[in-house]
Amino acid sequence: MTTETLPTATLPPPRPGPDWLPDPGTYGAAPDRCIVELTARLGPLTTLRRRLTALDATLTVAPDSDDCVLSLELAGRLLGGRTLTFVSTSLTPTDEATRLHVPGELALTGPAEVVFGFRVVERTADRLLVLGTLRLPYRPPRRRTGLTLPRIRPADRIRLLVAAEFTCPA
Repeated sequence: MTTETLPTATLPPPRPGPDWLPDPGTYGAAPDRCIVELTARLGPLTTLRRRLTALDATLTVAPDSDDCVLSLELAGRLLGGRTLTFVSTSLTPTDEATRLHVPGELALTGPAEVVFGFRVVERTADRLLVLGTLRLPYRPPRRRTGLTLPRIRPADRIRLLVAAEFTCPA
């Protein structure tokens, strides 16, 4: 038997993604590593504060920053068996990449254009820890998305708080 040396194909190095995000790939946040809270306010008073369950929280990092997507799928007793979804249209860094500006669509029964502001707490090559808030008046999302609060909980604005640790599965 003789041995034969075959040429090996050299693969090009993977294209790096944006330097203000982890390496390209699909990152997920485990349900116990994603906290979502909905707060309703009327003037200076908090009239309602409830935790929502994150059914799905994913971050897709692509080599081109225009193709990066953050998506959330939320459920809870407050939503009456329906699912509240958020899908980003872009991710843009601000303040030397310590903050992310994430516009997208918030939908329950219909879409509404909203903008999340995320603070990057920690970033490594395979992990991203963020804290974000979304503040908006209550009436427009109620009309567009169908998000309704109990009648005994009046509100003029709502806030959605998200703390998530996105990690790449091994």
